[in-house]
Amino acid sequence: MSKMSPPPTVPPPLRSAVGSRRLLWKVPSSKARAAPSKAGEEPRAAAAAAAALCPPRSSRRKRPISSVGAAVEECRPPARLLLRASLLQLPELGSSPSSRDPDQRDRWRTVQPRLDMDLEMLSREFSLYLEHQVRVGFLGSGVGLSLVLGFSVAYACYYLSSIAKKPQLVTGGESLNRFLQDHCPVVTETYYPTIWCWESRGQTLLRPFITSKPQVQYRNELIKTADGGQISLDWFDNNKSTCYLDASTRPTVLLLPGLTGTSKESYILHMIQFSEELGYRCVVFNNRGVSGENLLTPRTYCCANTEDLETVIHHVHSLYPSAPFLAAGVSMGGMLLLNYLGKIGTKTPLMAAATFSVGWNTFACAESLEKPLNWLLFNYYLTTCLQSSVNKHRHMFVKQIDMDHVMKAKSIREFDKRFTSVMFGYRSIDDYYTDASPNRRLKSVGIPVLCLNSVDDVFSPRHAIPIETAKQNPNVALVLTSYGGHIGFLEGIWPRQSTYMDRVFKQFVQAIVEHGHELSGM
Repeated sequence: MSKMSPPPTVPPPLRSAVGSRRLLWKVPSSKARAAPSKAGEEPRAAAAAAAALCPPRSSRRKRPISSVGAAVEECRPPARLLLRASLLQLPELGSSPSSRDPDQRDRWRTVQPRLDMDLEMLSREFSLYLEHQVRVGFLGSGVGLSLVLGFSVAYACYYLSSIAKKPQLVTGGESLNRFLQDHCPVVTETYYPTIWCWESRGQTLLRPFITSKPQVQYRNELIKTADGGQISLDWFDNNKSTCYLDASTRPTVLLLPGLTGTSKESYILHMIQFSEELGYRCVVFNNRGVSGENLLTPRTYCCANTEDLETVIHHVHSLYPSAPFLAAGVSMGGMLLLNYLGKIGTKTPLMAAATFSVGWNTFACAESLEKPLNWLLFNYYLTTCLQSSVNKHRHMFVKQIDMDHVMKAKSIREFDKRFTSVMFGYRSIDDYYTDASPNRRLKSVGIPVLCLNSVDDVFSPRHAIPIETAKQNPNVALVLTSYGGHIGFLEGIWPRQSTYMDRVFKQFVQAIVEHGHELSGM
């Protein structure tokens, strides 16, 4: 019998695919192949090569392979030819088990039982290979991993070059600009929106659900108004403050929530949490009828009428006249605060104020929110919230307002036309929206005001932000981010604890309390 060449070496795919499980068959080493082979080793290696080199045509095939020929036939055509050639080189088998040589038939009978056993083992290993291949799937393949890595690098480059940007700081005077850069550096730092959620609508919708709600214990106070109504104030006294032990001089921050917001909103709770860290006192101004108190008069609220806010500011200042007094308004609360400051000028006990996500032009806000997608995501929901808040006090309005008509409103504009403008005596919705827009009064603001807006805010379109007006007032600073949505400003991988808006609030109020004297000569 002539010496034949050794069978082909089995490459690693099958061994690596099976993972940590030890294969039941072994590929002969180079030394073993050089030595005279024992009967049955070559068939075993050949069958292993059939499964390892050439995966079956269908990854779902798990039927045991019954013979070497069947294993070869399962392979793709190029590998099938290679394995057939290898089998022809096996001296024990020859060209066919039906050879006329009696000795060869005897050798075949000796080899066949061992070959069948080896094929059963091969079948089991092959099944393990298929199961692992299906389980690993696309990401486990080299191509899938390369695509994921490539996409990740491309996305990171796009994010760092187009999404993460420094905000635009617009000021009307050099003094306020320098003050903010020195004591409120966050307004000049790069804002990194949450990498997987930076789009305006996504940030706006996600914030109420993803941000935490710190536990705050309030002390409620109801104060009377000139028309016989009442306003609900929620106090956080911060009596445990170690920085300001004297309550009479403890800095006080007045917080104004949004359109249908109360002291329970997450952004209000976060502002209180940061104020607590600074040792400050907070008081939340809840608009009439929204926080569970009864309406004593047929009147609610709007951002154009500042009478209730004036009452609250006077009341708080009378309680703590020696304490530094600041205010911060969010969304409609910011609109109300700016309208108040624009009307009263310098004749206010407030040292400074901050606003967040203000709607500068009410007409532009309404128009943007009436676009189909924005109406579906925001407008209709807010309209139903407004309807629900007034429907609780329906009996107070039936004499002056058609409440059935109000409850049929499908947008904020329709609600304002049928309810708000009528309640506050405006001749038309246009008159009310003109009076409610704070951009008209920005030039009359007489104390330092920081206004944070995102230019992608669907509630306040970019073209409606009064940049040129702000440049004409040395008391006003606009901080404009490229992304952030409406009261969103999410940042970090998992933005649960704080937002960019929270950090701006904290640094600004701290700067005013501790370094506000630097602006006195402004």
